[in-house]
Amino acid sequence: MSAKRQNRLHIKRQWGAEKRLDPLPIVHDIPSTKKISFSRIAIVATVLLWVVYFVYTVIRQFFEGSTTFSFIMQAMIYLAIVTFLTFSSLMYLITRQGAFQRFKKHLRVPRAELDRYFDKKRPSVTVLIPSYEEEPSVIRKTLISAALQEYPALRVVLLLDNNPNPKNPDQAAKLNASRQLIEEVKELFKEPRELLSEAYERFEAKNSNRSYVDPEQVKVLSGHYAWAASWLNNLANQEVIDDHVDVFFSDQVLRELAKDLDLVGRALQTSSLESAKLPKSRVRQLYLRLKWIFDFDIALFERKMYASLSKEPNKAMNLNSYIGLMGGAYRYLLTPDGPILVPTKHPKKYDLVVPDSDFVLTLDADSILLREYCLRLVYFLEQPDNARVAVTQTPYSSFRGASSRIERLAGATTDVQHILHQGMSYYGATFWVGANAIIRKKALEDICESEWVGGFEIKRYIQDRTVIEDTESSIDLTLHGWTLVNYPERLSYSATPPDFGSLVVQRRRWANGGLLIIPKLWSHTRARQRRNEAVLMAELMLRLNYMASIAWASFGLILLLAYPYNGRLLSPFVILAALPYFLAMASDLKYCGYKRSDVLRIYGFNLMLLPVNIAGVIKSIQQSLTGKKIPFARTPKVKNRTLTPALYIIAPLLIIGFSMFTFYRDEQVHNWGNAAFAGINALLTFWAVIAYIGIKNAIVDLWRSFVNWLYVEVPVKHEADSGEMQAINWRSVLYHGSNSNAGQKNGYIPDEEAYGKV
Repeated sequence: MSAKRQNRLHIKRQWGAEKRLDPLPIVHDIPSTKKISFSRIAIVATVLLWVVYFVYTVIRQFFEGSTTFSFIMQAMIYLAIVTFLTFSSLMYLITRQGAFQRFKKHLRVPRAELDRYFDKKRPSVTVLIPSYEEEPSVIRKTLISAALQEYPALRVVLLLDNNPNPKNPDQAAKLNASRQLIEEVKELFKEPRELLSEAYERFEAKNSNRSYVDPEQVKVLSGHYAWAASWLNNLANQEVIDDHVDVFFSDQVLRELAKDLDLVGRALQTSSLESAKLPKSRVRQLYLRLKWIFDFDIALFERKMYASLSKEPNKAMNLNSYIGLMGGAYRYLLTPDGPILVPTKHPKKYDLVVPDSDFVLTLDADSILLREYCLRLVYFLEQPDNARVAVTQTPYSSFRGASSRIERLAGATTDVQHILHQGMSYYGATFWVGANAIIRKKALEDICESEWVGGFEIKRYIQDRTVIEDTESSIDLTLHGWTLVNYPERLSYSATPPDFGSLVVQRRRWANGGLLIIPKLWSHTRARQRRNEAVLMAELMLRLNYMASIAWASFGLILLLAYPYNGRLLSPFVILAALPYFLAMASDLKYCGYKRSDVLRIYGFNLMLLPVNIAGVIKSIQQSLTGKKIPFARTPKVKNRTLTPALYIIAPLLIIGFSMFTFYRDEQVHNWGNAAFAGINALLTFWAVIAYIGIKNAIVDLWRSFVNWLYVEVPVKHEADSGEMQAINWRSVLYHGSNSNAGQKNGYIPDEEAYGKV
């Protein structure tokens, strides 16, 4: 990283934060034969060592030692915990082995082939960006990265889910700034869009009957490429650089695209100097490439403005509301509850038209795409062999150069997960990861469910029963004969929580919902088997581990920490069985540009997050018992630190204290195995609390939680004078059949056609 780029960041960095700003290569390095061989050895060693532990430690104790009821129960519980943890380790090793196989076989499609294909066929893509209370500066970067996709027939829609009429001045200002982004982006790209569209039209007019293009016209095209590159570089120079995400956006979205265009321009210039005549078809494709980069449609939609759309407070229903409108024309009808959208087939009488498309790209408002995301993934979906692929994506990577230690380490786990998601596709066990994905619209229609709420049809394409909506929808798609595939490149990036408070919100959401989906997995598996579809054991095991491993790993570690198991049950074979997993993760961290020693930091990091994961699992159990949906909790992405609830500050401290007590107790009775385990856990958790929460932040959050608990805001009640006669809301009587004033509260004026003029 150059000193010039480093100087662009003017923020305070923690000791131990990341200095690297350059992302990993788009295409994964091809793993060596040695690496693949060691990966296979690790899988075999894990299985054999578990078998050895089971036979020589557990079974032998029943023949050589005392077999009291207490010992038998301890042995069964301990064996179950070790088995589940070993199973998760084994799934990790199997998944990374699948990823290596995919990286080894992946061949990047040449750019000329992509241009040739989309010159003839242009399937439409609608980019849906759901946003709730997101910072306008964050949304802007996402909108521009989507708009600059080198793809024809692209429509970008920002789905704002904020309260459309906020009373808080700050929220109103943020909402207005978000709304204005649409016009700002349109105006930003107006000049290159018009100039390059006109250049393309002039080229077509001059070369309508030619097969080859003379060098002078090729030189003109090279000038357009140079101009476009210069325009993008100027835009990058104007960007305000406050953090590492801004650096990524400026360098990887704007400057790298400019670099590509400049390279093509120089190649065209060289060909013209050599007096080469290029085929008209190829020159036309190169003109179209420039045109497509800056030519897009962009719009805004707010579902909460319409009474006829779902009010469920989650991202899934925000997406579902717009997808359900696609391909239709609608009239606004004003009612006492607010405007509703009424479908119309009249060719002229409509207020809103929502175009349909072949594919839908869902993109979180804090994510950024690289320039060829749509081009390469849609091309992949358009291949005959992939006709039944419903979803493809590149699981997001983290932005490098995080200013805090916790963001760096959370980013490390994200980048390792990217590898694992690629491996899951090798075994047909892909899960849709909701930050970004291109989805075949036809597949969404196959899994669509409808219900009538308040007289309006609510369509549900993406399940919202849990807060991990993408996971459940993945199971639904497989039931209908669709498959999902992760594209083996790094083409998408998403923000990582910068502090412990925001990380708690994210990880608690991730831990919530997996258990609820497992019954659907079993029923769908049986349904596929009844249709004589092959369901591989590897696929089933990987899906089960993906959905339930957080639950059994969290409770398993708590049981290992909390209960003083008989020393006869602990064996070196337990540690040896876990060793391949830790060595493999250390290798993967190094491959992703981190330190091998980060594997120990991640272990302490996960111990610190144990209470968070358990809280998420308990929420799942609560939902299964009550049937009440858990509200979607957005991960805060703000400059200031997010408050951490006191529970998640106190719980890691209790883990440290209890581990130290266990160490002392086992050391007194010479139970050295358990003592060592407890001591390591205490040390690593203590380091995690110091490094990733901080003593000062912990004290501040505990104090703020205590103060918030003491003071309760009492809402002001406005009671009407009981002696006054309630005025009749005649519009509500005619609409609802009751004297409700809901429409007046919302400030809506009823439709004159339906209710007459006043």
